[in-house]
This record gives sequence, structure tokens and C-alpha cells, in this order.
Amino acid sequence: MSTPGRPKGEFRNAQHEGSPLSTEEALLREQAVAAVRRLDALGMNRGSTGNLSLRWSHAGQPGMLITPTGMGADDLQPADLVWVGDDGSQHGAWQPSSEWHFHQAIYGCRPDLHAIVHTHSVHAAALACLRRGLPAFHYMVAVAGGDSVPLTPYFTFGSQELSAAVADAMRDRDACLMSNHGLVAAGATLARAMKVAQEIESLCEVYLKALAVGEPTLLGAEEMAEVLAKFGSYGRSARSG
Repeated sequence: MSTPGRPKGEFRNAQHEGSPLSTEEALLREQAVAAVRRLDALGMNRGSTGNLSLRWSHAGQPGMLITPTGMGADDLQPADLVWVGDDGSQHGAWQPSSEWHFHQAIYGCRPDLHAIVHTHSVHAAALACLRRGLPAFHYMVAVAGGDSVPLTPYFTFGSQELSAAVADAMRDRDACLMSNHGLVAAGATLARAMKVAQEIESLCEVYLKALAVGEPTLLGAEEMAEVLAKFGSYGRSARSG
């Protein structure tokens, strides 16, 4: 089903009316749409839940491309992504996700991150509704950059309070859970952000199943420090000359 009122014709850069998108931006938009559809196919989001953004500057103005509010994965097209500047200016045919504030806040405190994924995936959301973060019950928790995945306090979606809480939780982590809400994951690339989101969702599932039997034994600080040190070269198979 197509989205009612969808603008017709070729999408144009709203900052430079009449100028087509650069090849790089067009590719980023296509990758973002593919990622949104992948999350939907994996069941990590459903309908118009969740959102995704990519850091992107227009003509030297820093900002991000973010999915529009209320649009499902099946309807989303590359032209539908909205550009939001660091100054809050917006360009596009639609309104940006109501959660754009926390995306902006994360980028503001983490210059190393270039992609953010927010999901309402079942197991992460269930753990968040229990108001429990993800402790070091399994060594792969280190995929988020530390010995835990923190939990933010509950604040209304789209609020400045939630943005501040998420940014604070993500200062030294690549993922966090939001109380009674869902999961935020980020990375230097979209592929990395997707990997973190999928891994944390899987860990939340395992943790919930373990909790059904009892409290899991947690890894200690020294054990997790060793894991984190190994993760510095994890996945790099090429040998140096």
C-alpha cells in the first residue's frame, strides 16, 4: 500500500532547490531504507515502530538523515528520509521521527558514531519493561563497548529528558535500553550499528531465558576487561605485513 499524499516526481535536495542529490547521499538513503526493511524482516521492528539515522552534512552544515515519523518499512522510499541539521533545521517532504532529538544528542556527544538504530525488538523491549539493564552475564555484552548495556530512566518518547538520558547512557557505550520502551544501538557505520542491535537483541533473549531459571552468574571486572581487550582486534582476520 502506498502512503497517501506521497509527493510525485524526482526528489530534490531541499537546501538547493532544483539540484539532484549527490551520488553519495543517494546511496546512503538507499542503504538506510534497506536497513529499515531488514529490521522489519527480522521482526525487530513492526509497522512504523523504531527509527534509524545516518550522520550527514549538507554543504558544510552538519546534521543527519533520519526516517520520517509514522511511516512503515513497506512504504519507505529513499526520498522520504528527512535531513535535520544540528541547529534543528529540517528539510524534506515529511516530518522527522519524533525521536530525532535523542539521535541528535548522541551524535553531539559521540563524534565517532555515524549511524543509529532504534528498535522495539521483543526481547530488548521486554527487558526494558522489567527495568533491567543487561549485565555481564555473557562475554558478548562487550559488543556494546563495555561490561554492560545500561538502562535509562523512563521519560516520554520525543522528550528532551529522554534525549539527555540516552545521550548520557551512550557516552561510553554503543547501545542502551530505555525503560518501558526499547533499544538504541549505534556504530561508526550502518553495518556496525545493525550488528550491535541484532547482537544485543539476541543477548536480551538469552538473559530473559536465564532469568526464568534463576539469576545468571556474572563475569567479573577482570574477566570483562580481558574480553574488551580482545575485542579491540575481534573480527580483523587480515594479517599485517
